[in-house]
Amino acid sequence: MLRLVAQRVLALVPLLLIVSVLTFSFTSLLPSDPVDLILGESGTQEQHDMLRKRMGLDQPVQVRYAAWLGKAVRGDLGTSFFSSVSVTDAVLQRLPVTLSLTAFSALIAIVVGVAAGVAAALKPQSLADRLATLGATFGQAVPNFWFGLILVAIFAVGLRWFPATGFVRFSESPSDWLRSVTLPSIALGLSASAAIARQVRSAMVGVLQQDYIRAARAQGLSRSRVILRHALTNAMVPVVAVLSFQITVLLGGALVVEQVFSINGLGTLAIGAVRQQDIPMLQGLVLVMVALVVAVQLITDIIYGLLNPKARPS
Repeated sequence: MLRLVAQRVLALVPLLLIVSVLTFSFTSLLPSDPVDLILGESGTQEQHDMLRKRMGLDQPVQVRYAAWLGKAVRGDLGTSFFSSVSVTDAVLQRLPVTLSLTAFSALIAIVVGVAAGVAAALKPQSLADRLATLGATFGQAVPNFWFGLILVAIFAVGLRWFPATGFVRFSESPSDWLRSVTLPSIALGLSASAAIARQVRSAMVGVLQQDYIRAARAQGLSRSRVILRHALTNAMVPVVAVLSFQITVLLGGALVVEQVFSINGLGTLAIGAVRQQDIPMLQGLVLVMVALVVAVQLITDIIYGLLNPKARPS
């Protein structure tokens, strides 16, 4: 297993390097000049030249990239053009918010998706199967932000069970954190749970027809043990790939859902950077998001290797 992890980590290094080159190149091609955005029309040519030199924009692209990459490998992602704050500090301040939202959404998606998929697979063509299929279709068709607005209207404005906006950190109050993250997590995890339910049902139906399942039943093993220990464990092997993709989707969807619930996570930071064309902030956010996706893929490979010995390197 350690060899598998080492191989995956070594393979991810060139990927991050390519992403950094593309990110820096694309942000350098933006039509607007950051100096013009900062100074406006009132700035003189001398002020423009001084600010451009201070920001390092008078250097060629390759020189600026080399300097930026040298700092990035040491954890310094630069300084915002507009707020003069460290990009690393700004990202680290918002990162726990987005990660907690994504993690709780993934937990909801896994629990609901696996439970619905197993219930549907145990009795194909039954009422439970049809309801699970209908719910999965509804979950994949409804946009996250629209479902979030519906949840706010019912459970926050109408029933007043949960707050409509805002986020409370877990370290401040675990109960208030749970209340603040419940609605956005449900809105975000709905689509992912639908995709997981479909995959679990399909995999479970195939596994339950295998000979070793019939043999386990013939040996007198309990129904719950056959389903949980034998059927579900083997059915989760193809589901892991879907989980990896859905968690990646949750990371992207969190940026949108954060706007609906006024949560100051990476989404708010990214939208502000796009509006201001804050190049260092954009570069840092893209690199961090890619690193998160890469980490999810690495964890997926490890889990897949644990579930499927054939995937482990010899």
